Amino acid sequence: MASIQILDGGLGTSLQDQHGITFDSSTPLWASHLLVSDPTTLLACQRNFVTAGSGVLLTATYQVSIEGFARTKTPEFPPGIPRTAIGKYLRTALDVAEQARGTYGTKIALSLGPYGACMIPGQEYSGRYDAEHASEETLFQWHLERLRLFLEADENLAERVQYVAFETLPRLDEIRAVRRAIRAAGLDVPFWVACVFPGEEATLPDGSSIGQVVQAALAEMDGAAVPWGVGINCTKIYKLDGLVRELGEEVARAIGTGQIGAVPSLVLYPDGTNGEVYNTTTQTWEKPEGYTSDERGPWESQLAQVVTNARATGPFTSFLVGGCCKASHNDIRKLAEQLKAQ
Repeated sequence: MASIQILDGGLGTSLQDQHGITFDSSTPLWASHLLVSDPTTLLACQRNFVTAGSGVLLTATYQVSIEGFARTKTPEFPPGIPRTAIGKYLRTALDVAEQARGTYGTKIALSLGPYGACMIPGQEYSGRYDAEHASEETLFQWHLERLRLFLEADENLAERVQYVAFETLPRLDEIRAVRRAIRAAGLDVPFWVACVFPGEEATLPDGSSIGQVVQAALAEMDGAAVPWGVGINCTKIYKLDGLVRELGEEVARAIGTGQIGAVPSLVLYPDGTNGEVYNTTTQTWEKPEGYTSDERGPWESQLAQVVTNARATGPFTSFLVGGCCKASHNDIRKLAEQLKAQ
């Protein structure tokens, strides 16, 4: 019998859509800005996901970076928040997630976006990084420095989080970099690697194939940890079935040839959009003219079907399933009910 855990949904878009929060150039930390400005609203939003049935809750830290805090101006720090002051906000992220969990027993995952999510404008969908971060080595150093921020902020980090989530990775070198960084940081917590497939092709933004992703994420590598889970996030749901089928085939092939030792958990949290497309210039979600509804059926039914197909045909026996951008707590509730019914 397959094990299925329910993840939460899109934090930033839920803060916008359900709580009236506005993000713009003055909030370079995006959803993480609420750690500075409004932890109470953040708590309400995260609690909604828990009560909707999320068994795993991501912290509000996806866009955390030293650079992002330095660009965040507050009355206490008018020029920007310095590195030495970041720790208290990271502790707030953990505190709020634990308060949102309450007595539900929900697990907490430390959310860590790619370097591209911290660029202005964000480049997680293109993978086009600046020259200072365009190699495995420089990305390794950047991710290691960020992990050390969290470890400095709380020496009990490994007890407070049950997972670490490296999300929306658009590049092969960054997949290898995060595996090395978590090992070098000494953070011995199960982690997952989720990649983004924004184009029509079954490739990362950098052109890498799913077979290459499997190798980079799961093959034994000196100085690198092996992830508990691997998968896809921040990707259109209609693409998911084909991507998951190919991912399963590549994992099975790599196990058959001895290149990887065990089947990882499959992690899936596609966008929860109802036709909306993200405009990177205006930084808003726009619905195409004339769009009415998805003829493929409700979002939660489509995602549940992807899981059913993966269980039937692929090597995976353990799943973590939720939503990314535009997936609300109501979507997660319906997804949890749908998967339970199956």
